[in-house]
Amino acid sequence: MQAPETPRVGSAATVESRSRFRLLVFVVAYYAETTLTGVLQRIPKQVFEEFDCEVLVVDDSSQDRTYEIGEEYRRQHPEIRLTVLRNELNQGYGGNQKIGYTYAIRRRFDFVALLHGDGQYAPEELPKLLEPLRGGRADAVFGSRMMRRGDALRGGMPLYKLVGNQVLTAFENLLLGTRLSEFHSGYRIYSVKALAALPFLLNTDDFHFDTEIIIQLLSGGMRIVELPIPTYYGGEICRVNGVGYAWNVVIAVVRSSLHRLGLLYQRRYDCEPEGNTHYALKLGYRSSHTMALDAVAAGANVLDLGGGPGDLAALLVEKGCRVTLVDSVPPTRALPGLSFVHHDLERSLPIDVRPFSVILALDIIEHLASPERFLRELRHRLDEQPRKLILTTPNVAFVVQRLMLLVGQFNYGRVGILDRTHRRLFTFRTLKRLLREEGFRIEVVKGIPAPFPKVLGPGWLGRTAVAINRGLIAISKTWFSYQIYVEAQCRPDAEFFLRTALPHLEEGGIGESGSPLARPEGGGDDEDRERGDDDAGGADGTGR
Repeated sequence: MQAPETPRVGSAATVESRSRFRLLVFVVAYYAETTLTGVLQRIPKQVFEEFDCEVLVVDDSSQDRTYEIGEEYRRQHPEIRLTVLRNELNQGYGGNQKIGYTYAIRRRFDFVALLHGDGQYAPEELPKLLEPLRGGRADAVFGSRMMRRGDALRGGMPLYKLVGNQVLTAFENLLLGTRLSEFHSGYRIYSVKALAALPFLLNTDDFHFDTEIIIQLLSGGMRIVELPIPTYYGGEICRVNGVGYAWNVVIAVVRSSLHRLGLLYQRRYDCEPEGNTHYALKLGYRSSHTMALDAVAAGANVLDLGGGPGDLAALLVEKGCRVTLVDSVPPTRALPGLSFVHHDLERSLPIDVRPFSVILALDIIEHLASPERFLRELRHRLDEQPRKLILTTPNVAFVVQRLMLLVGQFNYGRVGILDRTHRRLFTFRTLKRLLREEGFRIEVVKGIPAPFPKVLGPGWLGRTAVAINRGLIAISKTWFSYQIYVEAQCRPDAEFFLRTALPHLEEGGIGESGSPLARPEGGGDDEDRERGDDDAGGADGTGR
Protein backbone atom coordinates (compact mmCIF):
# COMPACT_ATOMS: atom_id res chain seq x y z
CA MET A 1 0.00 0.00 0.00
CA GLN A 2 1.41 3.38 -1.00
CA ALA A 3 1.97 5.84 1.83
CA PRO A 4 -0.19 8.97 1.64
CA GLU A 5 1.35 12.15 0.33
CA THR A 6 1.68 15.22 2.49
CA PRO A 7 -1.07 17.74 1.71
CA ARG A 8 0.11 20.98 0.14
CA VAL A 9 -0.73 24.60 0.81
CA GLY A 10 -2.82 26.21 -1.89
CA SER A 11 -2.20 29.49 -3.68
CA ALA A 12 -3.79 31.75 -1.09
CA ALA A 13 -2.42 35.20 -0.40
CA THR A 14 0.98 35.19 1.24
CA VAL A 15 1.21 35.71 4.96
CA GLU A 16 2.96 39.04 4.43
CA SER A 17 -0.10 40.48 2.70
CA ARG A 18 -2.45 39.84 5.63
CA SER A 19 -2.97 42.13 8.60
CA ARG A 20 -2.57 39.25 11.08
CA PHE A 21 -0.92 35.88 10.86
CA ARG A 22 -3.10 32.83 11.34
CA LEU A 23 -1.93 30.74 14.29
CA LEU A 24 -3.04 27.29 15.39
CA VAL A 25 -2.23 26.43 19.01
CA PHE A 26 -2.23 22.63 18.88
CA VAL A 27 -2.51 20.79 22.21
CA VAL A 28 -1.75 17.06 22.22
CA ALA A 29 -3.56 15.48 25.16
CA TYR A 30 -3.39 12.01 26.69
CA TYR A 31 -4.82 11.32 30.14
CA ALA A 32 -4.75 15.06 30.83
CA GLU A 33 -8.01 15.54 32.75
CA THR A 34 -6.23 17.19 35.69
CA THR A 35 -3.95 19.48 33.67
CA LEU A 36 -5.71 20.41 30.42
CA THR A 37 -7.79 23.27 31.82
CA GLY A 38 -4.70 24.87 33.33
CA VAL A 39 -2.82 24.66 30.04
CA LEU A 40 -5.67 26.34 28.14
CA GLN A 41 -6.02 29.06 30.78
CA ARG A 42 -2.31 29.86 30.58
CA ILE A 43 -2.31 30.69 26.87
CA PRO A 44 -1.50 34.43 26.94
CA LYS A 45 -4.21 36.90 25.96
CA GLN A 46 -1.54 38.60 23.84
CA VAL A 47 -1.55 35.63 21.48
CA PHE A 48 -5.27 36.05 20.74
CA GLU A 49 -4.84 39.80 20.27
CA GLU A 50 -1.86 39.68 17.91
CA PHE A 51 -2.79 36.61 15.87
CA ASP A 52 -5.85 35.25 14.16
CA CYS A 53 -5.73 32.35 16.60
CA GLU A 54 -7.51 29.03 16.96
CA VAL A 55 -6.87 26.34 19.58
CA LEU A 56 -7.06 22.67 18.63
CA VAL A 57 -7.11 19.97 21.32
CA VAL A 58 -6.72 16.36 20.18
CA ASP A 59 -7.39 13.71 22.82
CA ASP A 60 -5.55 10.55 21.82
CA SER A 61 -8.14 8.03 22.99
CA SER A 62 -7.68 8.71 26.71
CA GLN A 63 -9.82 6.56 29.00
CA ASP A 64 -10.41 9.41 31.45
CA ARG A 65 -12.36 12.69 31.08
CA THR A 66 -9.78 14.53 28.96
CA TYR A 67 -12.19 15.00 26.04
CA GLU A 68 -15.08 16.05 28.28
CA ILE A 69 -12.86 18.58 30.09
CA GLY A 70 -11.90 20.08 26.73
CA GLU A 71 -15.53 20.32 25.65
CA GLU A 72 -16.52 21.95 28.93
CA TYR A 73 -13.81 24.57 28.50
CA ARG A 74 -14.99 25.27 24.95
CA ARG A 75 -18.57 25.86 26.11
CA GLN A 76 -17.42 28.08 28.97
CA HIS A 77 -15.23 30.26 26.71
CA PRO A 78 -17.17 31.11 23.55
CA GLU A 79 -14.77 34.03 22.96
CA ILE A 80 -12.05 31.52 22.03
CA ARG A 81 -12.13 29.56 18.80
CA LEU A 82 -11.54 26.12 20.26
CA THR A 83 -11.90 22.77 18.51
CA VAL A 84 -11.76 19.56 20.55
CA LEU A 85 -11.27 16.24 18.75
CA ARG A 86 -11.00 12.71 20.07
CA ASN A 87 -9.24 9.78 18.43
CA GLU A 88 -11.31 6.63 18.84
CA LEU A 89 -8.13 4.61 18.20
CA ASN A 90 -4.88 5.65 19.85
CA GLN A 91 -2.60 7.22 17.24
CA GLY A 92 0.53 7.65 19.34
CA TYR A 93 2.50 10.82 19.97
CA GLY A 94 3.71 11.08 16.38
CA GLY A 95 0.36 10.08 14.91
CA ASN A 96 -1.35 12.80 16.94
CA GLN A 97 1.04 15.38 15.52
CA LYS A 98 0.25 14.23 11.99
CA ILE A 99 -3.42 14.98 12.65
CA GLY A 100 -2.73 18.46 13.99
CA TYR A 101 -0.29 19.45 11.25
CA THR A 102 -2.59 18.18 8.52
CA TYR A 103 -5.40 20.21 10.10
CA ALA A 104 -3.16 23.30 10.02
CA ILE A 105 -2.29 22.77 6.37
CA ARG A 106 -5.87 22.12 5.27
CA ARG A 107 -7.15 25.20 7.15
CA ARG A 108 -4.36 27.37 5.72
CA PHE A 109 -2.79 28.53 8.96
CA ASP A 110 0.55 30.32 8.85
CA PHE A 111 2.03 28.87 12.03
CA VAL A 112 1.26 25.93 14.30
CA ALA A 113 2.46 25.82 17.92
CA LEU A 114 2.73 22.45 19.66
CA LEU A 115 1.80 22.34 23.35
CA HIS A 116 1.47 19.34 25.65
CA GLY A 117 -1.70 18.82 27.63
CA ASP A 118 0.25 17.80 30.74
CA GLY A 119 1.58 21.33 31.23
CA GLN A 120 5.25 20.39 30.89
CA TYR A 121 5.86 23.30 28.51
CA ALA A 122 4.86 26.82 29.54
CA PRO A 123 2.22 28.42 27.27
CA GLU A 124 3.40 31.80 28.61
CA GLU A 125 6.47 31.47 26.36
CA LEU A 126 4.40 31.50 23.15
CA PRO A 127 4.79 35.23 22.30
CA LYS A 128 8.58 35.01 22.57
CA LEU A 129 8.80 31.81 20.53
CA LEU A 130 6.58 33.22 17.79
CA GLU A 131 8.78 36.25 17.14
CA PRO A 132 11.36 34.60 14.80
CA LEU A 133 8.55 33.16 12.68
CA ARG A 134 6.63 36.40 12.56
CA GLY A 135 9.81 38.21 11.55
CA GLY A 136 10.55 35.72 8.76
CA ARG A 137 13.81 34.59 10.39
CA ALA A 138 12.90 30.93 10.91
CA ASP A 139 10.94 28.01 9.53
CA ALA A 140 10.79 26.32 12.93
CA VAL A 141 11.38 27.54 16.48
CA PHE A 142 12.25 25.14 19.29
CA GLY A 143 12.06 25.91 22.97
CA SER A 144 15.25 24.55 24.55
CA ARG A 145 15.70 23.61 28.20
CA MET A 146 19.46 23.28 27.74
CA MET A 147 20.48 26.75 26.60
CA ARG A 148 20.82 28.08 30.16
CA ARG A 149 23.20 25.97 32.19
CA GLY A 150 21.61 24.42 35.27
CA ASP A 151 18.02 25.36 34.40
CA ALA A 152 17.00 21.80 33.58
CA LEU A 153 18.05 20.40 36.96
CA ARG A 154 16.59 23.36 38.84
CA GLY A 155 13.32 22.76 37.00
CA GLY A 156 13.13 19.20 38.27
CA MET A 157 14.50 17.22 35.31
CA PRO A 158 15.90 13.94 36.67
CA LEU A 159 19.66 13.65 36.30
CA TYR A 160 19.45 10.47 34.22
CA LYS A 161 17.14 12.22 31.76
CA LEU A 162 19.47 15.19 31.54
CA VAL A 163 22.45 12.95 30.82
CA GLY A 164 20.52 10.89 28.28
CA ASN A 165 19.21 14.02 26.58
CA GLN A 166 22.67 15.50 26.21
CA VAL A 167 24.35 12.27 25.09
CA LEU A 168 21.72 11.72 22.39
CA THR A 169 21.89 15.36 21.33
CA ALA A 170 25.69 15.18 21.01
CA PHE A 171 25.38 12.03 18.88
CA GLU A 172 22.76 13.64 16.65
CA ASN A 173 24.79 16.83 16.24
CA LEU A 174 27.84 14.76 15.29
CA LEU A 175 26.12 12.75 12.57
CA LEU A 176 23.85 15.50 11.28
CA GLY A 177 26.43 18.28 11.30
CA THR A 178 24.34 20.55 13.54
CA ARG A 179 24.88 22.47 16.76
CA LEU A 180 21.49 22.33 18.43
CA SER A 181 21.44 22.53 22.21
CA GLU A 182 18.55 20.04 22.44
CA PHE A 183 16.91 17.62 20.01
CA HIS A 184 14.30 16.37 22.46
CA SER A 185 12.17 19.32 23.43
CA GLY A 186 8.49 18.94 22.63
CA TYR A 187 7.90 22.71 22.60
CA ARG A 188 7.92 23.62 18.91
CA ILE A 189 6.40 26.12 16.55
CA TYR A 190 6.47 25.47 12.81
CA SER A 191 5.80 27.46 9.70
CA VAL A 192 2.90 25.66 8.05
CA LYS A 193 4.48 26.36 4.66
CA ALA A 194 7.57 24.46 5.85
CA LEU A 195 5.49 21.55 7.13
CA ALA A 196 3.64 21.35 3.83
CA ALA A 197 6.97 20.79 2.07
CA LEU A 198 7.89 17.84 4.30
CA PRO A 199 6.66 14.22 3.94
CA PHE A 200 5.91 14.03 7.68
CA LEU A 201 3.03 11.61 7.08
CA LEU A 202 5.71 8.98 6.40
CA ASN A 203 7.20 9.46 9.87
CA THR A 204 6.76 7.16 12.84
CA ASP A 205 3.71 7.40 15.10
CA ASP A 206 6.01 6.97 18.11
CA PHE A 207 7.93 9.52 20.19
CA HIS A 208 10.93 9.76 17.85
CA PHE A 209 8.65 11.53 15.37
CA ASP A 210 10.27 14.69 16.78
CA THR A 211 13.73 13.51 15.70
CA GLU A 212 12.57 12.50 12.24
CA ILE A 213 10.97 15.87 11.57
CA ILE A 214 14.16 17.67 12.62
CA ILE A 215 16.08 15.56 10.10
CA GLN A 216 13.51 16.47 7.46
CA LEU A 217 13.84 20.17 8.23
CA LEU A 218 17.62 19.92 7.94
CA SER A 219 17.41 17.94 4.71
CA GLY A 220 15.11 20.58 3.25
CA GLY A 221 17.56 23.35 4.11
CA MET A 222 15.10 24.99 6.49
CA ARG A 223 16.00 27.39 9.27
CA ILE A 224 15.72 26.27 12.89
CA VAL A 225 15.95 28.79 15.74
CA GLU A 226 16.29 27.77 19.38
CA LEU A 227 15.19 29.95 22.29
CA PRO A 228 15.51 29.18 26.02
CA ILE A 229 12.45 28.05 27.96
CA PRO A 230 11.97 27.12 31.62
CA THR A 231 12.00 23.46 32.63
CA TYR A 232 9.07 22.06 34.56
CA TYR A 233 8.70 18.53 35.86
CA GLY A 234 5.70 17.96 38.11
CA GLY A 235 3.53 14.97 38.87
CA GLU A 236 2.89 14.01 35.23
CA ILE A 237 3.36 10.37 34.33
CA CYS A 238 6.21 9.68 31.91
CA ARG A 239 4.93 7.39 29.15
CA VAL A 240 8.21 7.16 27.23
CA ASN A 241 10.33 4.02 27.38
CA GLY A 242 13.71 5.72 27.67
CA VAL A 243 15.85 2.88 26.33
CA GLY A 244 13.50 2.14 23.45
CA TYR A 245 13.25 5.84 22.62
CA ALA A 246 17.05 6.25 22.59
CA TRP A 247 17.43 3.21 20.33
CA ASN A 248 14.82 4.52 17.89
CA VAL A 249 16.54 7.92 17.79
CA VAL A 250 19.92 6.34 17.03
CA ILE A 251 18.44 4.19 14.25
CA ALA A 252 16.66 7.21 12.73
CA VAL A 253 19.85 9.27 12.65
CA VAL A 254 21.96 6.42 11.24
CA ARG A 255 19.39 5.75 8.54
CA SER A 256 19.33 9.40 7.57
CA SER A 257 23.14 9.38 7.32
CA LEU A 258 23.06 6.31 5.08
CA HIS A 259 20.36 8.01 3.02
CA ARG A 260 22.54 11.09 2.50
CA LEU A 261 25.41 8.84 1.46
CA GLY A 262 23.11 7.28 -1.11
CA LEU A 263 23.41 3.84 0.47
CA LEU A 264 19.95 3.34 1.98
CA TYR A 265 17.18 5.37 0.40
CA GLN A 266 14.51 6.61 2.81
CA ARG A 267 11.50 8.38 1.31
CA ARG A 268 10.82 10.24 4.53
CA TYR A 269 14.22 11.94 4.29
CA ASP A 270 13.99 12.81 0.61
CA CYS A 271 13.36 16.49 1.36
CA GLU A 272 16.12 18.27 -0.54
CA PRO A 273 14.99 21.00 -2.93
CA GLU A 274 14.82 19.86 -6.53
CA GLY A 275 18.01 20.61 -8.43
CA ASN A 276 20.98 19.13 -10.23
CA THR A 277 22.42 17.41 -7.16
CA HIS A 278 24.57 15.08 -9.27
CA TYR A 279 27.12 17.82 -9.81
CA ALA A 280 27.81 18.97 -6.25
CA LEU A 281 31.60 19.21 -5.97
CA LYS A 282 33.39 16.94 -3.52
CA LEU A 283 36.56 18.77 -2.51
CA GLY A 284 38.98 18.60 0.39
CA TYR A 285 39.22 14.80 0.42
CA ARG A 286 39.83 11.94 -2.01
CA SER A 287 36.94 11.99 -4.47
CA SER A 288 36.23 11.75 -8.18
CA HIS A 289 36.63 15.51 -8.49
CA THR A 290 39.91 15.88 -6.60
CA MET A 291 41.41 12.90 -8.44
CA ALA A 292 40.39 14.31 -11.82
CA LEU A 293 41.77 17.75 -10.93
CA ASP A 294 45.10 16.21 -9.97
CA ALA A 295 45.24 14.15 -13.17
CA VAL A 296 44.71 17.06 -15.58
CA ALA A 297 47.93 18.92 -16.38
CA ALA A 298 47.99 22.70 -16.20
CA GLY A 299 47.29 24.29 -19.57
CA ALA A 300 45.54 21.24 -21.02
CA ASN A 301 42.73 21.54 -23.54
CA VAL A 302 39.86 19.73 -21.78
CA LEU A 303 36.52 18.41 -23.01
CA ASP A 304 34.23 18.09 -19.97
CA LEU A 305 31.32 15.84 -20.91
CA GLY A 306 28.34 16.12 -18.57
CA GLY A 307 30.05 18.74 -16.41
CA GLY A 308 26.81 20.24 -15.12
CA PRO A 309 26.88 23.86 -13.95
CA GLY A 310 30.64 24.08 -14.52
CA ASP A 311 32.04 24.09 -10.98
CA LEU A 312 34.80 21.62 -11.84
CA ALA A 313 35.44 23.37 -15.16
CA ALA A 314 35.97 26.64 -13.28
CA LEU A 315 38.68 25.01 -11.15
CA LEU A 316 40.35 23.69 -14.30
CA VAL A 317 40.30 27.17 -15.80
CA GLU A 318 42.08 28.38 -12.67
CA LYS A 319 44.83 25.86 -13.52
CA GLY A 320 45.24 27.53 -16.90
CA CYS A 321 43.25 24.92 -18.83
CA ARG A 322 40.97 25.68 -21.73
CA VAL A 323 37.68 23.88 -21.10
CA THR A 324 34.73 23.07 -23.33
CA LEU A 325 31.74 21.93 -21.28
CA VAL A 326 29.04 19.79 -22.89
CA ASP A 327 25.79 19.34 -20.96
CA SER A 328 22.07 20.03 -20.99
CA VAL A 329 22.63 22.25 -17.92
CA PRO A 330 24.33 25.59 -18.66
CA PRO A 331 27.22 26.75 -16.48
CA THR A 332 26.31 29.09 -13.64
CA ARG A 333 28.87 31.69 -14.69
CA ALA A 334 30.80 32.78 -17.77
CA LEU A 335 34.59 32.58 -17.55
CA PRO A 336 37.43 33.33 -19.95
CA GLY A 337 38.72 29.99 -21.14
CA LEU A 338 35.37 28.23 -20.63
CA SER A 339 33.05 27.54 -23.54
CA PHE A 340 29.72 25.75 -23.41
CA VAL A 341 27.87 23.46 -25.80
CA HIS A 342 24.25 22.73 -24.96
CA HIS A 343 23.70 19.08 -25.78
CA ASP A 344 22.03 15.87 -24.64
CA LEU A 345 24.70 13.18 -24.43
CA GLU A 346 22.20 10.54 -25.51
CA ARG A 347 22.59 12.00 -29.01
CA SER A 348 25.66 12.14 -31.25
CA LEU A 349 28.32 14.58 -30.14
CA PRO A 350 27.99 17.85 -32.07
CA ILE A 351 31.67 18.84 -31.81
CA ASP A 352 35.06 17.72 -33.07
CA VAL A 353 36.88 16.02 -30.19
CA ARG A 354 40.31 16.01 -31.88
CA PRO A 355 41.55 19.37 -30.49
CA PHE A 356 41.31 18.10 -26.89
CA SER A 357 44.10 16.38 -24.99
CA VAL A 358 41.93 15.32 -22.03
CA ILE A 359 38.33 14.08 -22.08
CA LEU A 360 36.42 14.00 -18.78
CA ALA A 361 33.43 11.69 -18.35
CA LEU A 362 32.79 11.91 -14.62
CA ASP A 363 29.72 10.04 -13.42
CA ILE A 364 27.87 10.14 -16.72
CA ILE A 365 27.94 6.70 -18.35
CA GLU A 366 25.62 5.27 -15.69
CA HIS A 367 22.97 7.75 -16.86
CA LEU A 368 23.15 6.71 -20.52
CA ALA A 369 20.91 4.20 -22.25
CA SER A 370 23.89 2.85 -24.20
CA PRO A 371 27.36 3.51 -22.77
CA GLU A 372 28.68 1.22 -25.53
CA ARG A 373 27.41 3.52 -28.24
CA PHE A 374 28.70 6.59 -26.42
CA LEU A 375 32.24 5.19 -26.12
CA ARG A 376 32.19 3.79 -29.64
CA GLU A 377 31.23 7.13 -31.14
CA LEU A 378 33.82 8.93 -29.05
CA ARG A 379 36.55 6.63 -30.31
CA HIS A 380 35.31 6.90 -33.88
CA ARG A 381 36.01 10.65 -33.82
CA LEU A 382 39.67 10.35 -32.76
CA ASP A 383 42.91 10.57 -34.72
CA GLU A 384 46.38 9.18 -34.00
CA GLN A 385 47.22 11.78 -31.35
CA PRO A 386 47.17 10.31 -27.81
CA ARG A 387 44.36 11.51 -25.55
CA LYS A 388 43.54 10.79 -21.96
CA LEU A 389 40.02 9.70 -21.01
CA ILE A 390 39.22 10.14 -17.30
CA LEU A 391 36.07 8.26 -16.39
CA THR A 392 34.31 7.63 -13.08
CA THR A 393 31.19 5.69 -12.23
CA PRO A 394 29.63 4.16 -9.08
CA ASN A 395 30.72 0.68 -8.01
CA VAL A 396 27.56 -1.38 -7.67
CA ALA A 397 29.59 -4.07 -5.89
CA PHE A 398 30.41 -1.74 -2.96
CA VAL A 399 30.29 -3.70 0.28
CA VAL A 400 27.23 -1.85 1.59
CA GLN A 401 25.26 -2.66 -1.56
CA ARG A 402 26.27 -6.30 -1.25
CA LEU A 403 25.06 -6.43 2.35
CA MET A 404 21.82 -4.64 1.48
CA LEU A 405 21.16 -7.13 -1.29
CA LEU A 406 21.88 -9.97 1.13
CA VAL A 407 19.03 -8.78 3.36
CA GLY A 408 16.71 -8.13 0.42
CA GLN A 409 17.25 -4.38 0.05
CA PHE A 410 17.72 -2.85 -3.42
CA ASN A 411 16.35 0.65 -3.07
CA TYR A 412 16.72 3.33 -5.72
CA GLY A 413 16.94 6.91 -4.47
CA ARG A 414 17.71 10.46 -5.50
CA VAL A 415 21.50 10.19 -5.17
CA GLY A 416 24.17 7.57 -4.64
CA ILE A 417 25.01 4.30 -6.31
CA LEU A 418 21.34 3.43 -6.85
CA ASP A 419 20.34 6.90 -8.00
CA ARG A 420 16.98 6.39 -9.69
CA THR A 421 18.29 8.14 -12.85
CA HIS A 422 21.03 5.51 -13.25
CA ARG A 423 20.28 3.28 -16.20
CA ARG A 424 23.43 1.14 -16.24
CA LEU A 425 25.42 -0.16 -13.27
CA PHE A 426 29.05 -1.31 -13.30
CA THR A 427 31.59 -3.25 -11.28
CA PHE A 428 35.36 -2.89 -11.78
CA ARG A 429 35.37 -5.94 -14.02
CA THR A 430 32.42 -4.99 -16.21
CA LEU A 431 33.67 -1.42 -16.68
CA LYS A 432 37.15 -2.58 -17.71
CA ARG A 433 35.65 -5.10 -20.10
CA LEU A 434 33.46 -2.42 -21.67
CA LEU A 435 36.40 -0.07 -22.21
CA ARG A 436 38.59 -2.79 -23.70
CA GLU A 437 35.84 -4.00 -26.01
CA GLU A 438 35.39 -0.47 -27.29
CA GLY A 439 39.11 -0.13 -28.02
CA PHE A 440 40.41 1.91 -25.07
CA ARG A 441 43.72 1.02 -23.42
CA ILE A 442 43.35 1.15 -19.64
CA GLU A 443 46.28 2.78 -17.86
CA VAL A 444 45.06 3.53 -14.32
CA VAL A 445 42.31 1.92 -12.24
CA LYS A 446 41.66 3.16 -8.70
CA GLY A 447 38.97 2.98 -6.06
CA ILE A 448 37.28 6.07 -4.65
CA PRO A 449 36.04 6.16 -1.03
CA ALA A 450 32.52 7.14 -0.07
CA PRO A 451 31.94 10.90 0.35
CA PHE A 452 31.71 10.75 4.14
CA PRO A 453 32.43 14.49 4.65
CA LYS A 454 29.20 15.31 2.81
CA VAL A 455 27.34 13.54 5.62
CA LEU A 456 29.64 13.76 8.63
CA GLY A 457 31.08 17.18 7.86
CA PRO A 458 34.63 18.18 6.89
CA GLY A 459 35.97 17.78 10.43
CA TRP A 460 37.85 14.95 12.07
CA LEU A 461 34.99 12.46 11.86
CA GLY A 462 34.54 12.82 8.11
CA ARG A 463 38.30 12.75 7.48
CA THR A 464 38.74 9.68 9.68
CA ALA A 465 35.96 7.83 7.86
CA VAL A 466 37.60 8.60 4.50
CA ALA A 467 40.99 7.44 5.81
CA ILE A 468 39.51 4.15 7.04
CA ASN A 469 37.74 3.65 3.71
CA ARG A 470 40.99 4.28 1.82
CA GLY A 471 42.73 1.68 3.98
CA LEU A 472 40.03 -0.85 3.18
CA ILE A 473 40.29 -0.02 -0.53
CA ALA A 474 43.99 -0.91 -0.32
CA ILE A 475 42.90 -4.36 0.86
CA SER A 476 40.18 -4.82 -1.79
CA LYS A 477 39.10 -2.06 -4.11
CA THR A 478 36.35 -4.20 -5.63
CA TRP A 479 34.66 -4.57 -2.23
CA PHE A 480 35.33 -1.25 -0.55
CA SER A 481 35.35 1.34 -3.36
CA TYR A 482 32.30 3.55 -3.54
CA GLN A 483 33.24 4.67 -7.06
CA ILE A 484 35.53 3.50 -9.84
CA TYR A 485 38.20 5.78 -11.28
CA VAL A 486 39.77 4.95 -14.66
CA GLU A 487 42.31 6.68 -16.86
CA ALA A 488 42.40 5.22 -20.36
CA GLN A 489 44.26 5.99 -23.55
CA CYS A 490 41.96 6.87 -26.41
CA ARG A 491 42.97 5.11 -29.62
CA PRO A 492 41.43 5.68 -33.05
CA ASP A 493 39.42 2.89 -34.61
CA ALA A 494 40.02 0.92 -37.80
CA GLU A 495 38.03 3.33 -39.93
CA PHE A 496 40.46 6.14 -39.08
CA PHE A 497 43.40 4.13 -40.40
CA LEU A 498 41.49 3.24 -43.55
CA ARG A 499 40.54 6.88 -44.09
CA THR A 500 44.18 7.87 -43.56
CA ALA A 501 45.53 5.21 -45.89
CA LEU A 502 42.80 5.74 -48.50
CA PRO A 503 41.79 9.42 -48.42
CA HIS A 504 39.15 8.81 -51.08
CA LEU A 505 37.41 6.18 -48.87
CA GLU A 506 33.82 7.14 -48.13
CA GLU A 507 33.04 7.15 -44.40
CA GLY A 508 30.30 4.79 -43.34
CA GLY A 509 30.17 5.05 -39.56
CA ILE A 510 29.81 2.63 -36.72
CA GLY A 511 26.50 1.09 -35.78
CA GLU A 512 25.07 0.16 -32.41
CA SER A 513 26.47 -3.37 -32.50
CA GLY A 514 29.99 -2.27 -33.42
CA SER A 515 29.68 -3.23 -37.09
CA PRO A 516 30.04 -0.58 -39.82
CA LEU A 517 27.03 1.17 -41.23
CA ALA A 518 27.09 0.08 -44.89
CA ARG A 519 26.32 2.59 -47.60
CA PRO A 520 22.86 2.04 -49.14
CA GLU A 521 22.91 0.16 -52.39
CA GLY A 522 22.00 1.66 -55.73
CA GLY A 523 23.14 5.19 -54.96
CA GLY A 524 26.38 5.40 -57.02
CA ASP A 525 28.66 3.80 -59.54
CA ASP A 526 30.50 0.50 -59.21
CA GLU A 527 33.61 2.17 -57.78
CA ASP A 528 31.56 3.77 -55.03
CA ARG A 529 29.96 0.48 -54.11
CA GLU A 530 33.38 -1.20 -54.10
CA ARG A 531 34.72 1.42 -51.69
CA GLY A 532 31.73 0.76 -49.43
CA ASP A 533 32.68 -2.93 -49.33
CA ASP A 534 36.25 -2.01 -48.41
CA ASP A 535 34.90 0.15 -45.59
CA ALA A 536 32.87 -2.72 -44.21
CA GLY A 537 35.80 -5.09 -44.40
CA GLY A 538 38.03 -2.65 -42.54
CA ALA A 539 35.59 -2.31 -39.65
CA ASP A 540 35.15 -6.05 -39.38
CA GLY A 541 38.89 -6.32 -38.94
CA THR A 542 38.67 -4.89 -35.44
CA GLY A 543 37.93 -8.37 -34.13
CA ARG A 544 34.81 -7.34 -32.18
